[in-house]
Amino acid sequence: MGVFKTVKISWKEYIWIIAGTIIAAASIDVFLVPHKIAPGGVTGIATVIYYLSGSRLPVGLIMLLFNIPLFVLGIKFIGKKFVIRTLFATIFMSVAIDTMKPFTVYFVDKYFSKLENMPASPDLLLYSIFGGVFMGTGLGLVFKSGATTGGTDLAARIVNHFIPAFTMGQVLLFIDMCVVIFAAIVFNSFLLALYSIVTLFISSKVIDAILEGVNFAKALFIISDESETIAKRIMTDLDRGVTALKGKGMFTGQDKQVLFCVVHRSQMPQLKKIVKEVDKRAFIVLADIREVLGEGFKINE
Repeated sequence: MGVFKTVKISWKEYIWIIAGTIIAAASIDVFLVPHKIAPGGVTGIATVIYYLSGSRLPVGLIMLLFNIPLFVLGIKFIGKKFVIRTLFATIFMSVAIDTMKPFTVYFVDKYFSKLENMPASPDLLLYSIFGGVFMGTGLGLVFKSGATTGGTDLAARIVNHFIPAFTMGQVLLFIDMCVVIFAAIVFNSFLLALYSIVTLFISSKVIDAILEGVNFAKALFIISDESETIAKRIMTDLDRGVTALKGKGMFTGQDKQVLFCVVHRSQMPQLKKIVKEVDKRAFIVLADIREVLGEGFKINE
């Protein structure tokens, strides 16, 4: 049974990789490349080369050619297990970008370009925003499945392997900014560079939301002399568990009970009301929680 379960999970992950690459490819074809928005990485480099070649070299093919030497180095210095899944995602995304282009062009021409009251010039801010949203969604699904789409992610891992003093985040930021500057010079447009940065920023935030979850819950630390009463009210009125932690007031030297609990955001007003009714002098610390696993929240399967 264990073998079949492993295969099932593996297929599930590859399905998410395929879905993610298709979404990211559609974002590149619809929102980014047609408007010269180059949000860093291999995608940005491929966009610039695509226009330098007079649109003769397909964007997906350019991305694949750039990734080949990175994969050779990656297999040698990082390991085959990570690279194999990433290789699948990269090839599939490159193929999806080039094969989907005729369909996306037809879709845009039919449903966007001929709309009444359409402005003569495209709203690049909207394209950069939605390009970042869909790009981040697609890449987030790929990353969550344990793969990447190659490119600067793989390059950053390789650089970090040789120069540990630089973190992957620092390397990625440096490479992406270099690509954005390069695109601004080639396209002779500082404005396009700013739109590219908007896309890059939004996509990174969407990726974080998918990987880490969105802020849907609150964690609370409550310090009060009426901790027993407050805990009972929370468990009874809100049906939420409460944990008592041992604490000590360093100023008074007295032992304290620190209550810890996690609630949905919608329950916050009621919880504050409970604490205020029991002890107006209670000390409350709130913190945003990105993901909660366990009874009453998301179940970790």
